[in-house]
Amino acid sequence: METILKSSTTRRSLLQTTWATASLCLIGLLAMPATAQTWPTKPVKVVVPAPAGSSLDVIVRGMSDTLSKRWGQPLVVENKPGAGGTIGMDIVAKAPADGYTLGIGFNGPIAFGPFMFKKMPYDPAKDLIPIVLTTSQPNVLAVPAAHPANNLREFIAWSKSQGDKVSYASVGLGSSSHLSMELLKASAGFEATHVPFNGSPPAALSVAQNETQALLAVEPALLSLVQGGRLKLIAVTSQQRLASRPDLQTVAEAGFPGFDALAWNGIFAPAGTPADVVNRLNADINAAMAEPAFRQNMIKQGLIIGGGSAASFKTFIDSETRKWGTIINKVGIKID
Repeated sequence: METILKSSTTRRSLLQTTWATASLCLIGLLAMPATAQTWPTKPVKVVVPAPAGSSLDVIVRGMSDTLSKRWGQPLVVENKPGAGGTIGMDIVAKAPADGYTLGIGFNGPIAFGPFMFKKMPYDPAKDLIPIVLTTSQPNVLAVPAAHPANNLREFIAWSKSQGDKVSYASVGLGSSSHLSMELLKASAGFEATHVPFNGSPPAALSVAQNETQALLAVEPALLSLVQGGRLKLIAVTSQQRLASRPDLQTVAEAGFPGFDALAWNGIFAPAGTPADVVNRLNADINAAMAEPAFRQNMIKQGLIIGGGSAASFKTFIDSETRKWGTIINKVGIKID
């Protein structure tokens, strides 16, 4: 009888423990935000504020297959170029905050715009949530192949000796190419007149023909003229040397510690997007960027793959906004 009673008690305790565990699981499921259990239930749109075939477009499309599989829903790319990227990011800022409209933003419409544009249709800091840094890319300093300077120190000394006769090209007013040179001028203390062009090809050609004497731009845009012996590269704006050009000295190494000027981009969502959806997006995009095929494709294009948390991306953006805001205000760049 005692054995039977003990057995019954044991079974009763086991049943009570099982029910308690099941109840806790049920409570946990009920407590989980509804969006975490259901998102996504329809296609997710990513607005690219640049033309098809651009680096931003390639980045998003490079992740699309992996993300579609993880979500069980198509990823739809919508190209909305124009107005320095603000047209596309305005669409994202004004979209419903439900995780179904995202955008890939970059320096211009996120960190530069608030200081350059007299009026912006959105406030990047208030109307957009950073999800994850996707890629970054340093600029390289190019000069004519016959230029007497072979490194940054020599170029700065030469520029100072020329007074107001030096001019530099950029890929556009208010671009990373433009602002990085202004930061270099401020750091090194030399003067040069800005000559903006519409894109890398005409800007690089102007330097190759010695119509302008320098250009900061991303390396892939200059390769054909470098390989053709018409341009030479003398510095890179990242804190680390380029893997593709380990002999190319950084600006920091040339005597300007802490100098860092990158063109960067990342995924954003409308402000108010639920935190659990932001976390899901961050995790899934990080996973997509870890895929070997994606990484190889980005490295071929000279891009540095990002990643990390949404919080770290926000901290990075805040730092970049402060740094470039100071430069933009000092130079007095204003765009209608």
